[in-house]
Amino acid sequence: MKTLKYLSISVLLAAGLVSCGGDYLDTEDRTALEPDAVAEAAGRQPDIFLNGIWSWLVEFGGAGSTDHDDFGLMSVLLAGDCMTEDIAFTASHYFIYDYELDNRMWNYRRVYINWGTFYTAISKANEIINIYPDGGETPNEKGLLGQALAIRGMSYYYLVQLFTHYLDEAGNIAEDAPGVPLMYTQADGYTLEEIAAFKGRNTVKDVLAQCEKDLTRAVELLGEGYVRPEGENGKNYIDQSVANGLLARYYLLVQNWDGAAKAANAARQGYTQRDAAGLKDGFMDVLASDVMWGFNHTADTETTLASYFSHISAIAPGYSGAGYCTKVMDARLYSQIPDNDYRKQLFNGPEGNATQKSVGAQMPYAPLKFGDKGDWTMDYIYMRAAEMVLIEAEALARQGKGADAAKVMKELMANRQPGWNVTSVDVEDVLLQRRIELWGEGFGFFDLKRCNKGIDRNYDGTNHLESCRKVVPAQDVRWTYQIPQNEIQENDLISEEDQNP
Repeated sequence: MKTLKYLSISVLLAAGLVSCGGDYLDTEDRTALEPDAVAEAAGRQPDIFLNGIWSWLVEFGGAGSTDHDDFGLMSVLLAGDCMTEDIAFTASHYFIYDYELDNRMWNYRRVYINWGTFYTAISKANEIINIYPDGGETPNEKGLLGQALAIRGMSYYYLVQLFTHYLDEAGNIAEDAPGVPLMYTQADGYTLEEIAAFKGRNTVKDVLAQCEKDLTRAVELLGEGYVRPEGENGKNYIDQSVANGLLARYYLLVQNWDGAAKAANAARQGYTQRDAAGLKDGFMDVLASDVMWGFNHTADTETTLASYFSHISAIAPGYSGAGYCTKVMDARLYSQIPDNDYRKQLFNGPEGNATQKSVGAQMPYAPLKFGDKGDWTMDYIYMRAAEMVLIEAEALARQGKGADAAKVMKELMANRQPGWNVTSVDVEDVLLQRRIELWGEGFGFFDLKRCNKGIDRNYDGTNHLESCRKVVPAQDVRWTYQIPQNEIQENDLISEEDQNP
């Protein structure tokens, strides 16, 4: 089954993505409430304001399409994983163009999904930020503002990686390279004229600076007495640990190794790494011991076939489980997992597994990692403590502190590979563990790009589709998405000359 790559003008019109004038990025919703009333309501019931963001991040059809590869944040992350060599397809189906690294042009749906997911999140965050020009007074108010800033900072973190060529050939940050528009409110301290001027292509340096400003402020605000709700829905919210985790990701991106190590260490405090049994729980419950942030799906929010688990779980009765296009582990990566590593049990070997119930789970190299609750309410996991261990270890290794990095890694590996007692690790050791530990969770594309690496699927024994056995080097234009055409048409500060190659 081939899915449409293009987003038609009629669909754009139906989705409200083509305006009749003005600025495409001017998506801020207007409210009938007076500012004081809005602030009072936000302080009293912040859930009302935040739930709109959490719902948007799992929205089906946010780009205006009805195709089943558009389901919010996790569809962006899964598309990125499909561009790497770590996931191999068994057939042509949804996400095939991402797998082919041919889904980046200005009129393709993936471009609109990626752009719209994060700029809409920014718009919704700005609605909250605009309520508190003075920073808020109560823990609830500061918590609400802090979460909005965290979402905005996270969105810029993703946008700069997706839509800019932010590294030079040597792998250093290309600070003067064209970035992306910055969306502000008057609560940020700018005039309306200044806010309008930021809607062009700011430099990569400017975008990254705003990302850091938002995330560091979020960490500060969320440390001033805010406590997120208890229970399953509590993990929907961002607390200081999650904000520190987002900051750690940012510092890793900009090569601030000391900052990354410290933020990651702070982020994971209070969480417990999942053990061998926890590794087999299906990675579908936000209440798991290592889950820092996610979304608790219910019968009212699940999107059935148009969902992350439909496409990634070989066990669930979705597209992957039914065998329409099972996304399996790269054979070469599988071969690098030691036999005594518990994580090897989360994937079939080259012979497959005929005892599994679903067609997808019987296939060679199929993932048994992601499960099924039987009602499509599998939770989405956005951040785990295991990632924080890996960030800290990588940051230490990049500073030449291999022994210290190994000590940190042991916190994770003690629950992965019995007897693991390596005394020193280097950067490549940690990156391999990231590929194994975080397989299918949405980190592959972003790791390749920030590490200035390409892919090679054309090796002896490859299990990638023959038509997709590509060798794509770092710095290739295929690692950077073009700007949506309607942005260029509707934004006076971005012209055709500003388009990415």
